[in-house]
Amino acid sequence: MLSEKLLQEFNEQVKHEFFSANYYLAMAAYCKSEDLEGFANFFIVQAEEERFHAMKFFNFIDELGGRAVITAYDEPKNDFKSLQEVFTDSLTHEQFVTSRINHLMDIAVTEKNYACVSFLNWFIDEQVEEEATMSAYLSRLKRIDENSHAIYMLDAELAQRTFTPPAAE
Repeated sequence: MLSEKLLQEFNEQVKHEFFSANYYLAMAAYCKSEDLEGFANFFIVQAEEERFHAMKFFNFIDELGGRAVITAYDEPKNDFKSLQEVFTDSLTHEQFVTSRINHLMDIAVTEKNYACVSFLNWFIDEQVEEEATMSAYLSRLKRIDENSHAIYMLDAELAQRTFTPPAAE
């Protein structure tokens, strides 16, 4: 059972997760426009992950007898000056998502809703990984700067990324 407050906040998170997917697609489109197919693939896969996260929230709301409400979200940023800007923005965005997940956890703990605490623990762990990934690639991009050979190598590496939904627990 979800309190009205948790239901409202979980529905807000569904919106943020779908926004994240669109934001990463905008980043993929930028990368494609720069002929960086591997970087585009990285962000397309990232968008798939975000849609998966949105659906986890959607299904969890339903499992607890709530009703998921799909609302509009803002248009994502579409113009970027560089790959470093893209990854800086993605790290900042993941930090925002982490703050949202922590906010949800604070409410769940306060309300002693242990089903929500258990559910949100997966997202807490996921956000550690998300921030670490974006931070690591941002560091690498800063290190290689404008070295076209290094960017090409990183592009080839990112072209190999795939999304496999985690097995049901």
